[in-house]
Amino acid sequence: MSDSAPVLRDLFDRPIFIVSTPRSGSTLLFETLAQAPDLFTTGDESHRLIESIPELIPALRGWDSNRLTAEDAAPVVAAHLARMFYGRLCDRDGRPADERVRMLEKTPKNALRVPFFDAIWSDSLFVYLYRDPRQTLASMIRAWQSGRFRTYPRLPGWRGPDWSLLLVPGWRELNGLPVPEIAARQWTTTTNILIDDLSALPKERVRVIDYDAFVRAPHDALQTLAPALGLGWDRTLPPVLPPSRMTLTAPGADKWRDLEPEIDAVLPLVEEADRRSREFAARLARPA
Repeated sequence: MSDSAPVLRDLFDRPIFIVSTPRSGSTLLFETLAQAPDLFTTGDESHRLIESIPELIPALRGWDSNRLTAEDAAPVVAAHLARMFYGRLCDRDGRPADERVRMLEKTPKNALRVPFFDAIWSDSLFVYLYRDPRQTLASMIRAWQSGRFRTYPRLPGWRGPDWSLLLVPGWRELNGLPVPEIAARQWTTTTNILIDDLSALPKERVRVIDYDAFVRAPHDALQTLAPALGLGWDRTLPPVLPPSRMTLTAPGADKWRDLEPEIDAVLPLVEEADRRSREFAARLARPA
């Protein structure tokens, strides 16, 4: 093992990873929670940072998927990742990290990488953001159609519209499907993997927050979440948060109804995974 690997990892104290299906409102939660004092972030999603490490480049892994497990967390990879993260961290006032820090990280593909980060930082905490799949699917469909969320526009073997959002295991089986069904299967695959991975962790290392509850009362939600993560909270949030930088159209709880026929057609594909995710959230919310 490289001597630098444990040293670099030790610069991170209980790093926090927000994980959810794509388009679940994780950017809004990230931008809000990043206002906590003494919390450090890279300021953005870390797609390029993570996928610039040779061992993690999808093209060099046979375009399998964005899935990463403990087997991918080799010491050299862990050291490289820790070095790159640390060099980009700043607090809410723009001050760079210069000692041991609490890091907040949010990249949608990390929903497929929980075991990977767990292997690198065994004290890491994961915040699972749950959102009604009807709302999420509507946003995913719009993301595919907008062309703004293309992650792999020249994906070998893919014959559909430019690949958008995270690359799930089994993506080749989605060739030829309409966008609403692609999005539904993306959501289901991601949710099942995420619930399996989070369920394998000790309960005390996972927090759950409901998107609707968060946007309905953001200040109350952060006053609960921040202490649960071992963070302070010294700001008063407005009753209505401004849209996140990833918002495509004006937010609204019923905005998904613009695509209601398309969503109704694919809801059977997500029902079982949604049941699992709601039961998982309920178990974590239940007092010991």
